[in-house]
Amino acid sequence: MNPAQRALWYIESHLAEPMTLDDIAAVSGVSRFHIVRAFAAATGLPVIRYVRARRLTEAARSLANGAPDILSLALEADYGSHEAFTRAFRDQFGATPEAVRAATCVSHLKLQEPILMDSTMLDHLAPPRFETAKAFLVAGPAERISCDNGAMIPGLWRRFHQEVADIPARVGQGRDRGRDQVAYGVCCNGDDAGNFDYIAGVEVADFSDLPRRFARIRIPGQRYAVFTHADHIASVRRTVNTIWNQWLPASGLEAADAPNFERYGEAFDPVTGNGGFEIWVPVRE
Repeated sequence: MNPAQRALWYIESHLAEPMTLDDIAAVSGVSRFHIVRAFAAATGLPVIRYVRARRLTEAARSLANGAPDILSLALEADYGSHEAFTRAFRDQFGATPEAVRAATCVSHLKLQEPILMDSTMLDHLAPPRFETAKAFLVAGPAERISCDNGAMIPGLWRRFHQEVADIPARVGQGRDRGRDQVAYGVCCNGDDAGNFDYIAGVEVADFSDLPRRFARIRIPGQRYAVFTHADHIASVRRTVNTIWNQWLPASGLEAADAPNFERYGEAFDPVTGNGGFEIWVPVRE
């Protein structure tokens, strides 16, 4: 089993027991940093949010079946009080535990059923090359991204192409059809919930004159495994899923806790999404 499959097995078989991200990572055989990204790549959900949604779903079913003691359900779902459980339940379903118990059904709720892993990975992933990159600076428009709003990324790239000319001190401003030849999609500042900042940017020499509306990040000097995604950009999730859940666990390497990024060269056409690009994953022995 790959790390996401191990995580799903552990979550489903220990749903009524105390569970932390460290526990899930340990069973999956990878770091916290790795399992957060691997699980999201495979399922489209942050791992801890999935745990919470599954527990609340089972609690909702128990309530609809007439469970009399809401506090007991709260404790089983790893909430310390009736009040904390009620807040989380209302946030998840838009209804209180008491209302669901009174309705005696869950057909009106959006439940989180167990995820069955499918074969969303590539049949063949070309081996990466390895690069040791020097530190460099990237600037551009940014958004905070979660699994729920990943569809915002194409819109962020539209903003980038509209505003890139306003980014000062760009490095290597060679032009191809009126655009900078190299751009970067940087994933950084990730948290345990699977949220991260995504910067659609270009390399810059410094940040001294950068307008405040643009985000900025220093990419540290780091060793990378560099993968080529040759297909249309819309299929990138399968490549990312294969990297994190198949290649990396088998590689003998660990994911480094550093930004990873896509590198779009002059062959990539942002209008059609064709031309291919590179995925740079920071690694360590």
